[in-house]
Amino acid sequence: MGGAVSAGEDNNDLIDNLKDAQYIRTGRVEQAFRAIDRGDYYLDGYRDNAYKDLAWKHGNIHLSAPCIYSEVMEALKLQQGLSFLNLGSGTGYLSTMVGLIIGPFGVNHGVELHTDVVEYAKEKLDDFIKNSDSFDKFEFCEPIFVVGNCLEISSDSHQYDRIYCGAGVQKDHENYMKILLKVGGILVMPIEDQLIQITRTGQCSWESKNILAVSFAPLVQKNRAEGSKPDAVELPPVTVRSLQDLSRVYIRRTLRDLTNEECPDKGLVQRAPQKRKRRRCRLRRINTYIFVGNQLIPQAMESEEDEQIDQEQHKEDQEQQEAQEKDVEILKAVNVLRDKIMTLPLPESLKTYLLYYREK
Repeated sequence: MGGAVSAGEDNNDLIDNLKDAQYIRTGRVEQAFRAIDRGDYYLDGYRDNAYKDLAWKHGNIHLSAPCIYSEVMEALKLQQGLSFLNLGSGTGYLSTMVGLIIGPFGVNHGVELHTDVVEYAKEKLDDFIKNSDSFDKFEFCEPIFVVGNCLEISSDSHQYDRIYCGAGVQKDHENYMKILLKVGGILVMPIEDQLIQITRTGQCSWESKNILAVSFAPLVQKNRAEGSKPDAVELPPVTVRSLQDLSRVYIRRTLRDLTNEECPDKGLVQRAPQKRKRRRCRLRRINTYIFVGNQLIPQAMESEEDEQIDQEQHKEDQEQQEAQEKDVEILKAVNVLRDKIMTLPLPESLKTYLLYYREK
């Protein structure tokens, strides 16, 4: 599934294409997509395919096409402080983007069938927290992943404001999914080759809307011996943050607001617009003709005008290249929050804690 937009040269180029095609329509979704590089979730050796609008699968690891994730993120209508459940959380790519929007007071849980994929998702999450500058530009709700079958969630589990299922849902499992949703919540899932958005309007009432024609692999039910009880999946508990953790959240928020007021553009990395070369039509004067057999063939002759056009084109290409290099230099990322924390008159251990033990 995919191929709805042109391939990009990098993550930002892909997002530009998704915006142009109206798959990404809101600013907060665009920011989340730009903050998380899709290529970081690919295995080494496969990254060249990361910016194509195509699904990717290697063993148990799977990523849906970018156009699908875009529609899902828009359909979820995410806001700060919401609770989110990702059924079939996979690599954690979508859950991490969601965490950037719902913020530190949200809930971000994922259930994945395969143990090796959960381990992969945790590695990618750890890499994002430790190494990505985007972590310091957002308030983040860290995802928690558990291993289990999405169709065997404990019946007494809590409900969520937003739910996404990343595998095809059979019609007879639709009500099972709906029960996990809070009143007023939104569920996005594929049913019968349609990605649908379901809003719970009351205890026993729902509204459905078709979003996109899709093709998903179906949810897997574990094989179990006849008469044996299924292993119920226990979702992570919803816990209250400690006073120490709350203090870190609010200190970082205050410092981020201060730095944005002092230099509002310094920490924002805008992408330099891609400069596309203009192709000039070469005008040649035809001033000689030759006979080839019985045909009269015009023969192009180089003129001073041709040489001048070549020189101008070469000069224009050089100027564009220099301008692009200058833009890249100007638009280098500046982690202003980190710089601010490092200048505070605090013990190094406290600075390290405020930085979430990040080394850069």
